[in-house]
Amino acid sequence: MAVRTALRWTGTLLGAAVVYCTLVSPDRLTQYSAASFVRIPIEGLLLVALFLAARGRMRTVVLGAAGVLLGVLIIVRLFNLGFYTALSRPFDPVLDWVLLRPAFELVESSVGRAAAVGAAVALGLVVLSVPVVMTFALRRLGRLALRHPASTTRATAALAVAWALLALLNVQFVHGLPVASDGATGALGDQVALVRRDINDGQKFDSQSAVDAFRDVPGARLLTALRGKDVLFTFVESYGRSAVQDPQYAPVVGATLDEGTRRLAAAGFSARSGFLTSPTAGGGSWLAHDTLLSGLWVDNQRRSDTLLAGDRFTVNAAFRRAGWHIAGLMPANDRDWPQGRYFQYHDLYDSRNMGYRGPKFSYVPVPDQFTLASFQRLERTPGHQPVFGEIALVSSHAPWTPIPQLVGWDEVGDGTVYNSMSTAGDPPDVAWRTSEKIRTAYRNSIVYSLSSLISYVQRYGDDNLVVVFLGDHQPSPIIVGDQAGRDVPITIVAHDQKVLDRVAGWGWTDGLRPDPQAPVWPMSAFRDRFLTAFA
Repeated sequence: MAVRTALRWTGTLLGAAVVYCTLVSPDRLTQYSAASFVRIPIEGLLLVALFLAARGRMRTVVLGAAGVLLGVLIIVRLFNLGFYTALSRPFDPVLDWVLLRPAFELVESSVGRAAAVGAAVALGLVVLSVPVVMTFALRRLGRLALRHPASTTRATAALAVAWALLALLNVQFVHGLPVASDGATGALGDQVALVRRDINDGQKFDSQSAVDAFRDVPGARLLTALRGKDVLFTFVESYGRSAVQDPQYAPVVGATLDEGTRRLAAAGFSARSGFLTSPTAGGGSWLAHDTLLSGLWVDNQRRSDTLLAGDRFTVNAAFRRAGWHIAGLMPANDRDWPQGRYFQYHDLYDSRNMGYRGPKFSYVPVPDQFTLASFQRLERTPGHQPVFGEIALVSSHAPWTPIPQLVGWDEVGDGTVYNSMSTAGDPPDVAWRTSEKIRTAYRNSIVYSLSSLISYVQRYGDDNLVVVFLGDHQPSPIIVGDQAGRDVPITIVAHDQKVLDRVAGWGWTDGLRPDPQAPVWPMSAFRDRFLTAFA
């Protein structure tokens, strides 16, 4: 009998803990602490009051509806926790399902297929079982309330008065988490607001797309100040403002950029740098590519799909219309990319046709130095037509370990020189055990990517080379915190001083490292500024 009583009370307490934590849990990992659970959820008080006021079968209806809602809430909180941790934003219930595949592939490449499948199965079981578990927990609590109605009523009333006073005083033990909590209602309300925004966003984006001052400009009037130049737009994965300003990273990354500025200056190159605000953070690199090249703010998958199905005039199209050969190097791709037709590449390379025979580095199929060497080998051949290259450098992609090392450009070959490097250092499952290790790995990956770019310009640069390189987005909040913003550095490097004279009015700072006070533009503003400056 004592054992049964203990089990019954244990089940009741566990049920209460599940319901309480569902109502008050933060959506951001950085807010988790013991103090963040010292809260009074107004939704719980209203549910108790509604349950006590109901009669007969209506109580069953109330508990069933509440179980479903709380089940949905805990799923939303779990997804939000993952999205805030990885992408610094909440889960979008309409548009974000498309991200499940790349998330699976990232986990698979980092810790293996078995772990990725296990995580996917676990997620599915959670989604299916949570509403059932929540309804069961509420029924146990409901039976307890009915056995002690007077005590339950008095406790609920007292907590309601306390909630009102705490709300009036805005008491918070953790910043952004009031003790008088209405977070559950807010979380579900935010999801409804996102759905409404998504429904209306299509028409808004279509209207913005229809306005294009460059669509009908003839090729003879486009990019005239860059005639004869090879122009590279190079996106450095996860290279954000934090890399050049956060004290955890800036001393080492800044030293790399400052030394690179000196080395390139000795070779006759100059640089100017500023900041752009990316439409994404933590991931979704393609949204940054879409935004920079189209001049439209592409911050979700529906906008990206709409853009690629239309005829918006892009930077690529401008170079093509003006007579350049257009090449794209997307080393992370391992399958056909139909969207390549939209960006009008004459040549499109990925991990399958760049000639790479070396190992993968966790998620990264091709090291950045090999990608740049491939561009030189495949596109900048003697007597070549001026080429515009859009290049993705992905060695600084999560999980940021292991990291290749720079080798002599004559040693790059087919990539087998990297064989021993792919197993050097900590594997992802070890590096991710501590924040210090993974942040050091992130910093080192950025240094490698930037060093590859600097070394490429130093080795292969000439008077006809212009390199625009920028970050696609900030890394995840695990690396930079959840208040880091979305700014990324951007730099123009050129040997011909007349090229940089064209952007003298932009207010960008000299060198590869932007000053903290350098101008900040939306990434969508760059297309028009660039085409205007060089027309």
